[in-house]
Amino acid sequence: MTTNQSKEAQAFSLEGEMYCDNQLYQPLSPSSQCIHTSILSLCIVAVAESEILINPSKISGTLRNDLLRVNPRFSSVVVTDDKGYQWWKNVEVQVEDHVIIPDFPSGLSQETYTQHFNTYLSKISQDVLPEKQPLWDIHIFNYPTRENVQGSLIFRMHHALGDGFSIMGAIFSCLKRADNPSLPLTFPAAGPSKSSTVKNTALKKMGSLVSGFWNSAAGFAWSVLQSTVLEDDQTVIRSCTPGLEFMPADITTISFSLDQIRQVKSKVGGSVNDVVVGLVFYGSHLYSQAVADEKPLVSSSTGSRKTALVLLNTRMVNGYRSLEDMVEKDLWGNHFSFIHLAIPSGGNAGGGTNDQENKVDPLSFILKAKKTIKKNRNSLSVYLNSALLRLMGSVKGPQAVSQYVNSTLRNTSMAISNLAGPTEKMVIAEHPIQNIYFTVSGCPQVSLKKPFYCFQYLYTNLHLHG
Repeated sequence: MTTNQSKEAQAFSLEGEMYCDNQLYQPLSPSSQCIHTSILSLCIVAVAESEILINPSKISGTLRNDLLRVNPRFSSVVVTDDKGYQWWKNVEVQVEDHVIIPDFPSGLSQETYTQHFNTYLSKISQDVLPEKQPLWDIHIFNYPTRENVQGSLIFRMHHALGDGFSIMGAIFSCLKRADNPSLPLTFPAAGPSKSSTVKNTALKKMGSLVSGFWNSAAGFAWSVLQSTVLEDDQTVIRSCTPGLEFMPADITTISFSLDQIRQVKSKVGGSVNDVVVGLVFYGSHLYSQAVADEKPLVSSSTGSRKTALVLLNTRMVNGYRSLEDMVEKDLWGNHFSFIHLAIPSGGNAGGGTNDQENKVDPLSFILKAKKTIKKNRNSLSVYLNSALLRLMGSVKGPQAVSQYVNSTLRNTSMAISNLAGPTEKMVIAEHPIQNIYFTVSGCPQVSLKKPFYCFQYLYTNLHLHG
């Protein structure tokens, strides 16, 4: 864009769009700009495992007919004017340019193909998406990696296009119900927990109001401190090595029965999220304990400062919304905030000589997670953090917000996010899908765990750098 065009862009930015050479430009939102800079660049990576070999032409047709209609951003490139403002510029898309098919020798064992897949996924997770075309691509790995998985689709979509709620919604637009493709996918309803249905007296409401005010102030203050001056200790789950976001990553999936998760949920009187977060905390404790047992000179991190960054959707809605709803109600884009949760310690776990001393009740982690999440749920710190990011963007610009978010991620030990998946079995372009999992690349953290609820199982990804 020329200097004159940048002045025009600045003049029209208040109206949310501009025209230049009969071309419509739309501005990136501040939240999208802050994760598309030289300081922080995030990419959402989703993997859909197919039960049959993948037909590239059918997949390309689905992308052309379904994905491109989701939002104009999938047909736009990002341009930057002389003032540093970023804009979406609509371009003509050649779908074939976005479909990549790696070639490996034929006749190898499933185990060997799995190793090739893991190496390939690690590599492309670190590769930068080309800026000269819309910020997404799809890789077709047409080799068996495990039982009933003959091929895998790897979706790479830059976080500037939208948050997990938006991106997974776009992917769901390409998926159909296996039993009846003409019917829409259905998602589990988010119902209130038993504790929320208890009748509140006036005294309880007053107490809730006071505690909510205190939790909001304390939670917001702690988040700001954690994002600026406070930093987690170096432990086996957090490395202080600079440039972690540029190092190779191993992405591992673990499956849990969602029915069993719900059984635990009913026993503790909490939510699925309480159980999942508790399991993540317990898993990190087991990992720390195992490393300490193998390497006695390594601290098990007991008593160390450890914090999890929980990413949250700030849309005032429950559950998944159709693409039509997202467009009509302006739900598309990056609408996220975060809260900090202290990772509970395992007490005497790790480094002990007595196996009995190292045993910790998994339920204790779930109960601690439930207590911490409940306190933060009765808090406005999530929206205060979101408001702070908007204010910072309007005063100091997206680079300052990017630096703040980067520091927020870097100062913590892990990030946790989740989405609820469809209740029915899915197909894409007549390819039955075994499961879907996703993660985010480009985070300056040693670990990133992202659960995704789908069918009867919970898919949890553990993302470890170098």
